[in-house]
Amino acid sequence: MISNEHKTKEMEDPLVTNSKDSEFDALVIGSGPGGYHSAIRLGQLGKSVLLVEKEKLGGVCLNVGCIPSKALITVSKLVKRVRNGSRMGINGQVSIDLPKLQDWKQSVVNQLTNGIAALCKLNKVQIEYGTVRIKNSREAEVVSKEGTVISNVSFRNAVIATGTEPIELPNLKFDGRRVISSTEALDIREPPRSILIVGGGVIGLEIGMMYANLFGTHLTIVELLDQLLPGTDPELVNVVSRNLQRLGAQIFLKSRVKGAKQSDESVNVEFETQDGDSRNVTADYVLVSVGRRPNTKGCGLEKIGVELDARGFIKVDKKMRTNVPNIFAVGDVTGGPLLAHKAFKEGIVAAEVIAGLSSEADWTAVPFAIFTDPEIATVGMTHGEATSIGNNLLVGRFPFSASGKALASEEREGFAKVIAEKESGRILGFGIVGSESTELISEAVLAIEMGASLEDVSLTVHPHPTLSESIMESAENALGKAIHIQNKPQGKSK
Repeated sequence: MISNEHKTKEMEDPLVTNSKDSEFDALVIGSGPGGYHSAIRLGQLGKSVLLVEKEKLGGVCLNVGCIPSKALITVSKLVKRVRNGSRMGINGQVSIDLPKLQDWKQSVVNQLTNGIAALCKLNKVQIEYGTVRIKNSREAEVVSKEGTVISNVSFRNAVIATGTEPIELPNLKFDGRRVISSTEALDIREPPRSILIVGGGVIGLEIGMMYANLFGTHLTIVELLDQLLPGTDPELVNVVSRNLQRLGAQIFLKSRVKGAKQSDESVNVEFETQDGDSRNVTADYVLVSVGRRPNTKGCGLEKIGVELDARGFIKVDKKMRTNVPNIFAVGDVTGGPLLAHKAFKEGIVAAEVIAGLSSEADWTAVPFAIFTDPEIATVGMTHGEATSIGNNLLVGRFPFSASGKALASEEREGFAKVIAEKESGRILGFGIVGSESTELISEAVLAIEMGASLEDVSLTVHPHPTLSESIMESAENALGKAIHIQNKPQGKSK
């Protein structure tokens, strides 16, 4: 079963300030990654700020997304390593107290939300809980859950950071018990025997593989498109797919859910496969993870004429400004890659522009981090993207199976891959699949941000033995001079 929502300390925190009828340099709506970064940076720059949050400080990422999922995934990896440790002389059984694990996860979340509250106080950011109804481009009211107006606010600038919510399928409605979103999936209190995942994207695979590693949960994955993790280099995805198969997962690509029947104990899902066959699978839970939609309704954006795109996301320029000059928007509500670290930067840019600084968003190198088993991390162009625009490429790879650190850690699965222009050697993209990929990718991000070449990376001395050497050796391989693997002649990349 899934637990009731935890009450958080900050809901009664003395740091919360009732603004009543006040004027602020900036009104920030939403305290997720983009919102709280914007509010705190504005405070650092000496601006008066009111931060309004509907539920919990930190938004989806901190409370029911990035942080709780990574806490649980970290434990699942630890459990997997111990269970598979016989080759290393580790013999023993592991038992998992799931309610205690969930409580520990929540303690991590609470510590971070309390930290945000403390940082807001330190930077003189006032906080109110409620929703915002914009009356015009300079005035708004904060409303309680009961619909009572808490305060009227005047502002010189506003930052919209209201985020997104899971998309619900018409034939598979969320009930919060058996048909669930990622929010409920991260708070299950009894080990699930089986989960059917609708959508083979990042969120579904991360959560599914976490439970499979913890409890041996059987996974069925139904994906509409022709590969898992759509948009990710298939060569990297193949490593994850093989691991899913080793876990006993059933994967159905080019398949569409038709409907479901549920009971108190399970859900029976009917779907059509790529061959046109109708299949039925019964699972303890159905995790629907097919994307997210922007939270742009109900706050009055239409009253002031803020422009939205065809999908309902707010249109912004490089300074995070909307078409209304004093209204800014940051984070997932603006569309593009829905990434917390992208929202961080957007929030800071908006704050600095409001404060009169020359700042704008630069997306030369935005990393993607996927916490599957094994992890995938990428930055820049994929192999397919680089090929499609007619580049003559050099491509280098270095397998973890040739890494001393990977072998010593029993983490030999995966590889690093670099894509570069042949003529200049300029690096266009990096992809890594394997242990600690999400940590390793930052070096590649910096390389692309700085316009580094294969020669630059290959000549950079890396500590030994480390997994980071795989980045250096992939660059060496692209140049035909890797030491620890056989180099292949480089022609035009296929």
